[in-house]
Amino acid sequence: MSHPLEAQKFNKNEERVSWHDQSLWHVRQKRDTAVNLFPEWEQLREKASKIKEHTLSRLDEYLEEFERKATANGIKVHWASDAVEHNAIVLSIFREHGVKRIVKSKSMLTEECHLNPFLERHEIEVIDSDLGERIVQLAKEPPSHIVMPAIHKKKIEIDEIFQKYLHTKPSNGDADYLTAAAREHLRQKFMKADAALTGVNFAIAETGDFVVCTNEGNADMGVHLAPVHIASMGIEKMLPRFEDLGVFTRLLARSATGQHVTTYTSQFRKPRPGQEMHIILVDNGRTVQLGREKYRRSLHCIRCGACMNTCPVYRRSGGHSYQATVPGPIGSILSPNIDMKKHASLPFASSLCGSCSDVCPVKIDIHQQLYAWRQDITQTNDDEPSKKLSMRAAGWLFTKPALFRLVGKVGRTALKIMPRPLVYNSFNTWGRQRELPAPPKQSFQEWYKQNRKNHG
Repeated sequence: MSHPLEAQKFNKNEERVSWHDQSLWHVRQKRDTAVNLFPEWEQLREKASKIKEHTLSRLDEYLEEFERKATANGIKVHWASDAVEHNAIVLSIFREHGVKRIVKSKSMLTEECHLNPFLERHEIEVIDSDLGERIVQLAKEPPSHIVMPAIHKKKIEIDEIFQKYLHTKPSNGDADYLTAAAREHLRQKFMKADAALTGVNFAIAETGDFVVCTNEGNADMGVHLAPVHIASMGIEKMLPRFEDLGVFTRLLARSATGQHVTTYTSQFRKPRPGQEMHIILVDNGRTVQLGREKYRRSLHCIRCGACMNTCPVYRRSGGHSYQATVPGPIGSILSPNIDMKKHASLPFASSLCGSCSDVCPVKIDIHQQLYAWRQDITQTNDDEPSKKLSMRAAGWLFTKPALFRLVGKVGRTALKIMPRPLVYNSFNTWGRQRELPAPPKQSFQEWYKQNRKNHG
């Protein structure tokens, strides 16, 4: 998998690149507006970072405390070491209850575990009830963004998808009509579901509660109607105390969409009478990342998507180009942890401008971790022979000052007189989308010596 090659596909449609870029930057601006109205923002970020740092230092203790409290509340707690085990647990619960149809709210963890195709192979109907998730599910695509799964789709494209799968009338992308059609379609699915599956935004060790944040209320609708509720949670979502929750709910919505709070912030403590509630605590590589000191802080992530909305590379290459469950800057840190060889190109899909770190609500040093991954990947993976040879040649040349100056002078002269096709051709991949600046008349060293002599 190569991010540059996948991004090249996205960039063929210049119009799409342009509005994708503008749409995400609009969300970034909404975030800035919300943050600027909140004087304590930086103190809140610092507090959240410290809470996460403390929690990860004692994660095993808080997970065990959560299990005790949740079990006492009547929730059945399961542990899964990886995606295979998570999916097996879900299937066993469904088989025990004869489940054939489920509604699922947005859950990046279940995307990470590839739960949908797994359940479908076992003849269980899975309906994603988040509107964006349902759109990409019908289109047979993965989400391209963790908060706005269908941000890469235009309304007219969604109109065509609904005509094909929901048998709606052509509406020229009328958002009100399409939303009403989706609501009617999903309501029938809610009513007939045998079980509901949700993700988890936060879990509280002190009380055994867990919290799900949505803007559509679809998680609540599914859970309140279904006799079985399964919540899938990455173990890093733990918080120590109930009072910590308010810190993160104030950070999450402002960072994600510029809202003061998500429309529905739903807290689950115990199953209602006659209902069965399960929570699955999933590792799937998280303890490995926890053991990597350089990358441990990536587990602070609360999945707000702010780093994606601000990233110039993500905005212009699309989420699918990352070929990972979590795309963008934070995904480029998390994905190599799971499979370094497969995702080796992702840490290089960054300008290292630092904007991702600036907007992160829990102060993850994202651009520094991306740089660290580049070093680790370069040392671990075998680069292309041509790249290795060129780097060795450059390293040797840098140790020969006189020769370096001569090569620079020859290069500047050659660029002035060389025919354009000899510079911009199929062998020069860098030059396909870039134009070299005009060569200077002299090197900096030459300029410096000349000016030093003139002003000496």
